Formats: sequence, C-alpha cells, structure tokens
Amino acid sequence: MSLHPQLHAITQRIIQRSVASRAAYLAGIDASLRDGPFRSRLSCGNLAHGFAACGPTDKSRLRGGVTPNLGIITAYNDMLSAHQPFESYPEILRAVARDMGATAQVAGGVPAMCDGVTQGRGGMELSLFSRDVIAQSTAIGLSHDMFDATVYLGVCDKIVPGLLIGALAFGHLPAIFLPAGPMTPGIPNKQKAEVRERYAAGLASREELLEAEAASYHGAGTCTFYGTANSNQTLLEAMGVQLPGASFVNPDTPLRDALTRRAGERALEICALGDDFRPLGRLIDERAIVNALVTLMATGGSTNHTIHWIAVARAAGIVLTWDDMDELSQLIPLLARVYPNGEADVNRFAAAGGTAFVFRELMEAGLMHADLQTVAEGGMAQYGQEPALRDGTLAYVDGLRESADADVVRGVADPFEAQGGLRLLRGNMGRSLIKLSAVKPQFRTIEAPAVVVDAPQVLNKLHAAGVLPHDFVAVVRFQGPRANGMPELHSLAPLLGLLQNQGRRVALVTDGRLSGASGKFPAAIHMTPEASRGGPLARVREGDMIRLDGEAGTLELLVDAAEFAARAPAPNTAPAAHDMGRNLFALNRRVVGPADQGAISISCGPATADGDIWNYDAEYDLGRDAAAAEAPHEAKDA
Repeated sequence: MSLHPQLHAITQRIIQRSVASRAAYLAGIDASLRDGPFRSRLSCGNLAHGFAACGPTDKSRLRGGVTPNLGIITAYNDMLSAHQPFESYPEILRAVARDMGATAQVAGGVPAMCDGVTQGRGGMELSLFSRDVIAQSTAIGLSHDMFDATVYLGVCDKIVPGLLIGALAFGHLPAIFLPAGPMTPGIPNKQKAEVRERYAAGLASREELLEAEAASYHGAGTCTFYGTANSNQTLLEAMGVQLPGASFVNPDTPLRDALTRRAGERALEICALGDDFRPLGRLIDERAIVNALVTLMATGGSTNHTIHWIAVARAAGIVLTWDDMDELSQLIPLLARVYPNGEADVNRFAAAGGTAFVFRELMEAGLMHADLQTVAEGGMAQYGQEPALRDGTLAYVDGLRESADADVVRGVADPFEAQGGLRLLRGNMGRSLIKLSAVKPQFRTIEAPAVVVDAPQVLNKLHAAGVLPHDFVAVVRFQGPRANGMPELHSLAPLLGLLQNQGRRVALVTDGRLSGASGKFPAAIHMTPEASRGGPLARVREGDMIRLDGEAGTLELLVDAAEFAARAPAPNTAPAAHDMGRNLFALNRRVVGPADQGAISISCGPATADGDIWNYDAEYDLGRDAAAAEAPHEAKDA
C-alpha cells in the first residue's frame, strides 16, 4: 500500500521545516565518526582507568581496541516496580557480549522517579525536569568514549524520553532500548477507579482504598494501564529502536529473557566494528518521529508525549509542532481501547493482537511509514510479527490477521473512532490539548462558570466545604513549567470523576499536566502560554463563563474582549515551597521553555550560531495556522 497522501504531506512539511537543524545534527554525527573506533582515541592512562576493574578476559579485549564494547545505561532501582526487573539485565548482557567475543560495561545510571508515588505531593514538581536530568545523566555516562554500541534500560514516564534525548546526543552510536514488561493483571483498572471515587465521596475507608491500590499495583513490571510508561514502549517500537514485540512481555519469563539477550546481540551486530552499522541518529529521522505520533493517536496514548516527543524530535534536529500532532490525530483512526480509553489492560491488549496487529493495519492502509531502517534486520515489516520461543530459541511469527478481541483492538476498516485520541484546542485563552478518546461523546462539550484556584488542593477543600457550583469548569493555573515544573494533577481525577457520575457537568482547564492516566471528564491541559508567562489564564476570574468544545477543537472565555484586555494578571497565590529538593530546580524553572516547545530546560539538539538551540519567543508561531496565530504570544522573560 502506498503512503497516504496526507501523511506524506505532513511528513514533508516537517522535513522542510527541519532542513537546517537536521543537517546540523547529522553533521555532528559525521564529525564524531571521523576518528574511527572510539577507544582508539583514548590515551593509555584513559584506557587503563576504563578497564581497571574488569576481569582478565574483558580487560584483554578492551585494551586491544578491536572488539566491540557495549555501554549500558540503566534506570534500575528496586523501588519502582517497572524498573526492578532491570537488576539482572547487566549480567545477562555481559554474558551475551562475552559469548560474542565482545565486552559490556554499565556506563552509568540515571534517576527514575515514579509519578504514582509523588502524585499530589511536592516531589511531583521535580517530575518533568527529571527528564532533562536523565538526558544529562545519560551524556555523563557515555562521555568516557569507551563504547561502540549502547543499550538503554528504562520504561516509565520521563525516563524513556530522557534516555532518548541523551542517546541522540550520542547519535553516532547504535542504540537499542530494552523494556522490562508489564506486571501481570491485578484488579481491573475500572474497579480501582470506582474505589477511588467512593473514597473521594467519603464512602470508602482508607483501608479499602489501600487494598484496592495494592491489588492493582501488586508486583514487578510496568503498571498495566495505558499511561505514559506503556505508551513509551509502543512509540519506541514504532520508531524501530526497540525489538519488535518486546513491549508487553511480562518480566521474569523465558521469552522476556530471550528478548533481552537478543537485544544485546543485536546492539553489538550493528556497531561500527561490524558490517551492519546503524547509528541511532540516522535511524530516528522525520519518518520515525511521525510513526511514533501515528501510533500515539491510533492507540489513544498519553498526553505527556505531546511535550516529550517535541523535545525528542528537537534532540534529533527535527522541528515538530502541536499542529502536526493535531493534523495527524484527525487523520489516524483510533484502533485500541485500553484503560483509561477502555476497560482492558495492556496484557489484554497484547493478547488481542497488540502492537503487531496495530502496526500491520496502519502500514497496509498507508498510514505509517513502512520504509524505515530499524534495529531489526527486517525493518518495519518485522514489527508486524510477534516474538515466540521455538525449542528455546527466539523466533518471529506472523501476528494475528484478525483481532482476537474486538472490544480492545480493531482494524482500520472498523475503528472505534474515525479520528485519534488527541485534539488541539484553540481560542482566546491560548492553546491546549485534550485527550478526547478518554471522554464519552456526550461529555465533550461544556459551557459553565469558572472556579479559579492556584493550587489543586484548594479544589478539594471547596468540595469538602460544599461551595462548588453544580456545573463548573475548574481553572487550575500557575501549574506550568515556569511556575512549578508542571506537575501532573491526576489527584483531581477522582473528585471530578465523582461529580460527573452524579450528573454534574465538570471540566478542567490548566497549564499543568494530567498524565497518561487522564480520565473521563473533559480536560484542557498544557495551556500555553502559561499563567506565569503572562498568559490569559492569569486574567480569568471566578464566575467567568467558559465554553469547551472538544469536537470542534475550541476553548473560549465568554467575556467581553475589552473588559478582558483591561484586567491585570492575578498574582500566584499558591505558597512557594522549597522542600523535597524543589529549591535545587530554581534555574530549571527560570529557563524552561513553553509546553508546546517541549518544556525543555537544557540545551537540546544542534546549536545555532549564538550557541543556543533556538529562541523560544522568535519561533513561538512556528507551524501555526492563521487562526491560532491570533492567540496571545508568550511574554518575554525579564
């Protein structure tokens, strides 16, 4: 099937927009490759430090400089269920390397925090910035220049985007990403959500709530809902930088171990010392980025990727916009219903056909680039197959041609919805995004008065006091990147879900995030420009009428334009806090860019002539249509 003309046009627009920055990025890769195998650059003292702790065989190979050395960047810790399985991966990879006459070393570790643990707490304000710290930590681990190929052990929210950004800074090296797999099913996600809502209503005890949570998050592996962590895995496969079908194989199983071993083998096979060199920076091009976004829309994935993948693209010299995402979402049909877009977990999604089924459907319909070079020998065609063990050996077999569960995954000819999971909202308050696929059609439009708060906890207090209007739009502002690091506001979901269940019409408008687990009420999130940059959100007042229309893609404040323009921005009344290390991230908050530019607080991608990657204010209108360009611009920083 030839590529759909609209998908081709979107991709070409991204390519043309990125000509200069992509060329600069690729020139950097070429410059890094000129001096040949990397350990040959090291002095004797450098090299001796690098292999001092190795055993005799590894030391002999490393000092010779003619055998590949595999660098491992790991996000292992044993507090996060998704990352605990990585504890055993380095030893597996070392054994694989030795069997191939090569070596492997842990190059470094990166932090890995869990938004599920920090939800509603001060530590959540470090969450988004942890992505940039992870990118920098990756660079520090690889800066020793000891490696010929790399593997990345990470799964969750900010960890994978951070690893990708760091890996792309070393884009001259081949790279493969290794997941840990999801935990086995616990109680259904819908049942867990119901207990949360009953607890918010005072109808369930803390003991009942804890029991439900513990039965849901019960073992090693990724949480089973289709949030940011599991969306990460499908996007990595769609870009061809993770082995086909590796995403949703449970931890501590023979197939999981076989995939880990094969990833190590394949990383060494594609290094510069072999005859199948595939550097990461060449694999992740504009087509790969588009494939990731197509998959995000087709599966109803996490809203967080509307921020993260702009940053990832920038790291590869590719300029991506929310308008690109919005156009893709209106082109790509919704093929999966996985919680919070449905009732199934990712284990059931995998059993129903999973990524292999979705990818094949999209490629055969011309809705996905099938001509990518990938880490897999067979290119994107192999991603339409599933891994299996045959006599103890990893093999690939054809994936399902028909869905095994039409309530969970469907083909392009019979989608759940004609359009994908996300929608860009435009209007006189700025630009924001909504995860439309998580909201039933009857709730996608609301017109109601604003309830304005500067901290999410205040909304819960207003509910407890019984003073919230019957119908309302909760405006939770000063939650953007510059204000406090753009925390997720998922702690509001039980309350707003409860009120909607009671027959009330509610919605959320915020410059914060709501996470990949965003739920069933309409939520306009990532509002840009944020209140702390002087955005219109800072001039919304209690009782102002707001109209949100998810289907039409509009969000309007129904206030006289002259009156609104005359209002002074409200001050941020949320208390400043410096506990949980938040004071250490003051510089990140000061320099961070807006959400629609990736909310980046570090240099990322090829440098411009003045040494910076790009000027946020100068490029703020990039890719916008005429109607969106009428929205207020970012205020320049003082």
